[in-house]
Amino acid sequence: MEKLALIGDIGGTNARFALTDPASREPRILEEQTLTDRGFRSLREAARHYLDELGTHPKRAALAVASPITGDEITLTNRDWSFRRSDLQEALGLDELQLINDFAAIAWAAPHLAAGDRMAVHGVVATPPEGPVTLIGAGTGLGVALLTGSSASGWHVVPTEGGHASFAPTNDEERKLATWLCQRHGRVSNERLLSGHGLSNIDAALRGIPPVPAPAPQSGSRRSKEIVDAALAAEPDALRALRRFCRIYGAVAGDAALLHGASTVLIAGGIVLHFLDFFRDSEFMEAFVAKGRHEDYMQRMAVQVITHPNPGLLGAAVAARAATAATVP
Repeated sequence: MEKLALIGDIGGTNARFALTDPASREPRILEEQTLTDRGFRSLREAARHYLDELGTHPKRAALAVASPITGDEITLTNRDWSFRRSDLQEALGLDELQLINDFAAIAWAAPHLAAGDRMAVHGVVATPPEGPVTLIGAGTGLGVALLTGSSASGWHVVPTEGGHASFAPTNDEERKLATWLCQRHGRVSNERLLSGHGLSNIDAALRGIPPVPAPAPQSGSRRSKEIVDAALAAEPDALRALRRFCRIYGAVAGDAALLHGASTVLIAGGIVLHFLDFFRDSEFMEAFVAKGRHEDYMQRMAVQVITHPNPGLLGAAVAARAATAATVP
């Protein structure tokens, strides 16, 4: 156990922890545990609980967190947790603490995903994916990252906060959604529509009912599941909201792919996994390729959904292994 490292994927709803062997040839996820709505007041408390339950005290850790990683002070975007990197390292008794953005972790995982860990929405599933790779995913929030390079030359990850770029409506209904959100928030980011809370926003706006109070990411996620279940049962209003969600998702993913010059687009995040067949048959791809004179260019991109159960943990394991080898993963 003393040779193992702690890894974590800390999002707005779940805190996932595991151990990994940084010296292994391939990244490994061991002793995985998800802590959800357990009343932990901090990342330190949650990590300490996990390690105490296992009775192990690793000296190294690689943690993916849903936040920009700048400086010593870290504040999660969609969770009321904040901490100092130095304090957390000391509290957990670590000799080394790596912190990476949660979507950067998914980007690091991408070259290690098997073909069976990805579902094709458009084009061919290549292993590893052909770069540049745009990664985008709606969960508690909306994550975006860029992966460049290749297995031969080495991979490079560019973390971004692209989920907070401004929303660009493409038709009258979306302009009404933007107005509805602008009246409540002032500025409308893509995350206001593409997240658990975002789906509940779309549903509320189209129904003309009050939105789920914000900030309430867990409540928004629960409401989004109710909307998905109702849509899959063909309830008309929920069906309308989920269709609009998928179309907006396609337009935003296409914009990100254009900005990145992508060859492959990987969709991550927990929401889509609840309605994969619906998503594949939705207007996502229609909106994705609807880029005017560049429609043929968009048609050449491969688009896939990541179905691996924990790509964030896998990416954290890759980061831990790379730090041990002192090489590019």
